[in-house]
Amino acid sequence: MSRLVTHPLESIGPRLNAMLTEAGQPPLSSEAAAQCDAYHSVLRRWNAQINLTAVRSEEETLRRHFVESIAVARALPQGIQTLLDFGSGAGFPGLPIAICRSEISVVLAESQMKKAAFLREAVRSTGIAVEVYGSRAETNVRRFDCVTLRAVDRMHEAAKAASLLVAPAGWLALMTTHPESAELVGAVGKAFTWREGIPLPSAAARILLLGRWG
Repeated sequence: MSRLVTHPLESIGPRLNAMLTEAGQPPLSSEAAAQCDAYHSVLRRWNAQINLTAVRSEEETLRRHFVESIAVARALPQGIQTLLDFGSGAGFPGLPIAICRSEISVVLAESQMKKAAFLREAVRSTGIAVEVYGSRAETNVRRFDCVTLRAVDRMHEAAKAASLLVAPAGWLALMTTHPESAELVGAVGKAFTWREGIPLPSAAARILLLGRWG
């Protein structure tokens, strides 16, 4: 059973569910909404001290980070049991995936010490079973059914490195834009078969690009 730490702040649940409905997404369950609320509370506190995300507006944080990541969680193929969030940063999309897809064992890889410390606190606060790998994702010797990648430095190099961590018949999930997608596919190479990009609700050009190895 998850252990949720509550916070004496206004719940984001109703606004988040309203945004999801507006984006054509089903609302969250009460438990998932409470976990997102706890996550957001920690994010807001820590973001005032360290640069976790450039988006400071609460409205934009919910729309561009939470809603987009929840949409990704729901769009990931069934059958995924293990997932690595490559360069997790502030925990998007890995933490929302863990909240929305409890059947998936999620690892958040983040090499920056302060961000890794934030992720551990966010995991503790939400009570979800997620591993934080506090080193460069490339040094992890495991392979995963799915590897996600979103807004990291040198995205093309990172996409190639992330592809090497995908298990046979596994998925590479890139959160990107239509203009950048062709270059990312080229950087990864020919081992993956790609689906048509899935539009994401945060911005018109944003897509989820799913490639399967083999």
